[in-house]
Amino acid sequence: MISRLAGASARRPWVVIGVWLAVGAVSLLLIGGLFSDATTTDLAIGGRYESQRAAALIEDRLRGPRQLSEIVIVQSDSLDVDAAAFRARVEEIHEEILSLGPETIAGGIQGQPIFHYYHAMAAAALIPPEDLARLLPILVSADRQTALIHYTLAGTSREAVANVDRVMHVVEEADASSDDFTVLIGGDASVAHESNELAESDLRKGEVFGIPVALLVLLVLFGAVVATLLPLALAIISIVVAIAAVSVIGQFNQLLFFVTAMVVMIGLAVGIDYSLLIVSRFKEEMGRGAAPREAAVRAGGTAGRTVFFSGMTVVLALVGLLMVPASFHQSLALGAILVVIACLAATLTLLPATLSLLGPRVNMLSVPLLSRFSLKGADDSGQGFWYTVTRVVTRHPVVSILAVGVPMIFVTLFYFNIGVLGIEGIRTGLNDVNTFPDSAKTKHAFLVLEEKFSAGDVSPAGILSPAQIAVDGDMDDPRVLDAITRLEEAIAASGSFPLPALTEFNEAGDFALVTLPFPGETRGQEAIDHMRTLRERLVPAAFEGVPAQVHVGGMTAEAADFYGIVRVYTPIVFAFVLGLSFIILMIVFRSIVIPIKAIIMNLLSVGATYGLLVIVFQLGVGADLLGFDRAEVVDAWLPLFLFAVLFGLSMDYHVFLISRIKERYDQTRDNTEAVAYGLHSTAGIITGAALIMVVVFGAFAAGETITNQLMGFGLAVAVLIDATLVRSVLVPASMEVLGRGNWYLPSWLGWLPELQVEAPEDGPSPA
Repeated sequence: MISRLAGASARRPWVVIGVWLAVGAVSLLLIGGLFSDATTTDLAIGGRYESQRAAALIEDRLRGPRQLSEIVIVQSDSLDVDAAAFRARVEEIHEEILSLGPETIAGGIQGQPIFHYYHAMAAAALIPPEDLARLLPILVSADRQTALIHYTLAGTSREAVANVDRVMHVVEEADASSDDFTVLIGGDASVAHESNELAESDLRKGEVFGIPVALLVLLVLFGAVVATLLPLALAIISIVVAIAAVSVIGQFNQLLFFVTAMVVMIGLAVGIDYSLLIVSRFKEEMGRGAAPREAAVRAGGTAGRTVFFSGMTVVLALVGLLMVPASFHQSLALGAILVVIACLAATLTLLPATLSLLGPRVNMLSVPLLSRFSLKGADDSGQGFWYTVTRVVTRHPVVSILAVGVPMIFVTLFYFNIGVLGIEGIRTGLNDVNTFPDSAKTKHAFLVLEEKFSAGDVSPAGILSPAQIAVDGDMDDPRVLDAITRLEEAIAASGSFPLPALTEFNEAGDFALVTLPFPGETRGQEAIDHMRTLRERLVPAAFEGVPAQVHVGGMTAEAADFYGIVRVYTPIVFAFVLGLSFIILMIVFRSIVIPIKAIIMNLLSVGATYGLLVIVFQLGVGADLLGFDRAEVVDAWLPLFLFAVLFGLSMDYHVFLISRIKERYDQTRDNTEAVAYGLHSTAGIITGAALIMVVVFGAFAAGETITNQLMGFGLAVAVLIDATLVRSVLVPASMEVLGRGNWYLPSWLGWLPELQVEAPEDGPSPA
């Protein structure tokens, strides 16, 4: 099928190119018209989880779609809130923000009319003393030099994020207009807005750095400018098509905004990687004297099969992430799947068509100084770096395994909590505004909130993101009302929640919402522990035997549910990906030993990557040298995501290497010679392809956000380890040790179909 597709594309190159140009044009139109509504900053999880049931009840029975809250901070080093100038400044800023209109500002604290300290004091006679005492600590700091203005933004969360830049603009102008006051803003919408800006900035930096370096690597590999530009052009059109698909899908199910970075990063990496295999094979066939069209067909039919198998392996590995009911995993997996499929389609059709037209001109604009380093076909000269590596590995296989395997196992240990060795292990959580770069305005705002207000009962962040206890029942039933009262009393008596809960009822009398300001960072461990107390002890005790359904929601509840999802689905995804990989490799290589070894070595690569994340980001070893920030936690979604992506990508190199070894072994029945041939004939292209991926992923690791640093570093290090230490040392050394045992297949599995990934037409040669 792949050969026929390549042949059809090479025979009708202008038709294929015309179709791709039309697809690209339509994709750009779709992106321009739809993309802005396709992504969101909201972390969403499956509707069956408690936090989502609570949110649905609140939306349906009480408030409509969730609205986001913001805090504007007014601070002075020389004045306190009793000064007339301080009051004038607060009221001036407040009036300017209100002038933005009801389409931007909906109200004050949780929709209530109190906006700031001076409003509260003006209405003090009308506010019960206990409510006033509850309000003041979140309106003015203990030193009385910082005042807060609370707002609820109008519209849905998407509309709030889109409109908050108007409020931020007012705040920025107010901050710049006076040296006596510092004016800042912080809240869900402003953090999301700035997070988008930081992600876009990191994306641009990754492209600016990664693309030129990747081109330089390709130039060294190919020695010609035209051959170098082809993979980049293919990657770019694949990215455009994938983002267009994201734009369409996002109209029905919004995807997390980070999907764009994922599409660009994976698209550049695999698009260039797959093109490298095809173009290098095409140049080799041309060197053998084949006509351009024939060379394009052979390249597509041989190396193209390797590309197709590798790409589908990546897709199947990522399908495991789609099972996880969380938008982080599903959005990133879907983005990666779409761009890999687009890269496959372009590599197997557009590239053969273009190569058949270019012919020898693929070597145009050659760089003489670099051409001598470019990829060459395998030879038997017995010379060169990779022959030296081959001799060392095959002559001393056990020593090679120990020299590489033991350090990797040691690094992997840092992932686990091993008290006897003093190893703390990985700490997972969700990085928030505190991990933004120091230049971020919202980070400065939350640092001020933490410094000036967290010494009290609950910080303003706890007011912005309270626990929301949704009670679904008949509010005319005394048993339900008594249960709510018991819950409020239990909350007050627990000692875990310094401020009392506030209860409100809907007009229909069938729903109550108990709002509870929460101590600790919204997604931090302290808050999660308090959420567990609330859900597992206080709520069940208060509502035991009561005819009402109670669900605890809010941002902390969502985080707790998300951590639970990761715990539950991690073994499921691992089992799916490992099991699928085992079956595929067993069929391809007709062996049960090869897939078992592949799984072990891939797990070793992933484990070493996890360990390095802990060593570099949590322990800070080398972080300053590499330009990374320290991370208190590794994002909880990242380990599972890295596992699926890296398992798919690593199969590319594994299949490429093992298929060459098996091909030679089937010809010679000499395991030692087959291993040596497979290693030195593929090492150059594996190293080159891996280096391109490392460059692209490393470019994104150079971003300012800790999430990009963690993900880019993890992907880059894992690919580097896998393509060098694992594929060039552990795989051939272990195959040398096992000898003919590598190809053991029980007789009762003899019915398995024979599937050859790459079938060279003129004898063995590198792709």
